[in-house]
Amino acid sequence: MSVRVILPPAIFVGLLVVGAQFAHAADAVEWLTNANRAAQQLNYSGNYVYEHGERTEVLRVSHRVDGRSERQKIEVLDGPHREFIRINDDVYCHLADGKTVRVDKSAVQRFFPAVVPGDPEQLSRYYILRMGANEKVAGRECQVVILEPRDQYRNSYMVWMDRATSLPLKTQMLDNRGTPISIFVFSEVEIGKQPDKALFDIHTAGKRLQAAGLAATAQEDGWAISLPPGYTSILESMRALPGKKSPVLHKIYSDGISNFSVFIEPVAEDDAYMEGLSTEGSMNIYARAVAGHKITAVGDVPAATLLETANSVQKK
Repeated sequence: MSVRVILPPAIFVGLLVVGAQFAHAADAVEWLTNANRAAQQLNYSGNYVYEHGERTEVLRVSHRVDGRSERQKIEVLDGPHREFIRINDDVYCHLADGKTVRVDKSAVQRFFPAVVPGDPEQLSRYYILRMGANEKVAGRECQVVILEPRDQYRNSYMVWMDRATSLPLKTQMLDNRGTPISIFVFSEVEIGKQPDKALFDIHTAGKRLQAAGLAATAQEDGWAISLPPGYTSILESMRALPGKKSPVLHKIYSDGISNFSVFIEPVAEDDAYMEGLSTEGSMNIYARAVAGHKITAVGDVPAATLLETANSVQKK
């Protein structure tokens, strides 16, 4: 004898909604996974605008894949000339004064359009992933994916991906009020054509190659720090910073898409500096003193992230 179970209408509708949410999240993960692959494996070039607070920059990206070699070049088209060239895991920066410095890859934020982490599914632990609308960017049809934070420790993100290739063409970070914090967006883009290999030449002839202020990774720095859920260390180093008498311990943390830094430096009793929470443009900054050191946490993350992290810092 078969038993027929009849669900109340409210429960039935609720199950449909939950099922649709899971399906949308799975679709969003698939789009983000394809976006990560597209940014690494496609040939493309184009100009894009970076808006961050009140600052706007125009940049050009060229990306070439040739066998096992991945090459990328980012040129700043306005203001002092700078260009970054990445060949696989090696990153170089040509500065306006003619110097060429070598940059630690993990110390450089993901170059647009390679903004999606390698494991988008991991993000679903800390963000609600959902599908957005179809919109055009640089004349191309795009699928929008939205990442909404599950807690107070991160901001929201929107990613516009080319429907034909999955390449990200626009990203936007928003605070908890829905106000844009930063935007990357292509004004023009060409996908599929391989840029000339000569574009990626490293001009070091007759120059002394310098490191960009990064010393050896700090293995044991003598500090204990507790992080908000989902954040892990991606870089720890000693840096010589302008105006600082001694090297500063620099730590960078990320949840895969959100990033912030903590700086730890010794200070004398008569050194003047501001403590507490402040903002500079769209950046939150929090500073406090611990055991004769100044602790500064800074980043495009909510204030709660910086407060919880910096307030946990203790000398071992």
